[in-house]
Amino acid sequence: MAYARKEVPNMDHLLAGGRKKFVRYEEGAAMFSLGLHTFEQLAKEAKAVYKIGRIVLVNTEIVEDYLENFREY
Repeated sequence: MAYARKEVPNMDHLLAGGRKKFVRYEEGAAMFSLGLHTFEQLAKEAKAVYKIGRIVLVNTEIVEDYLENFREY
């Protein structure tokens, strides 16, 4: 059974004055152009996950720094 794709909302209004520091998995996956599961794994590997009650937030600054380690020169 196939799943319908969700349309990614326009996030320019969030990034105009600077990036959001904390996002949820779905929003972070859209920001980094990754799949949801891939972004979850990446955030956990980077140790950028904060659990507050039943909400999970990801620190985008830590994820960006973690990704910079894999950059090829």
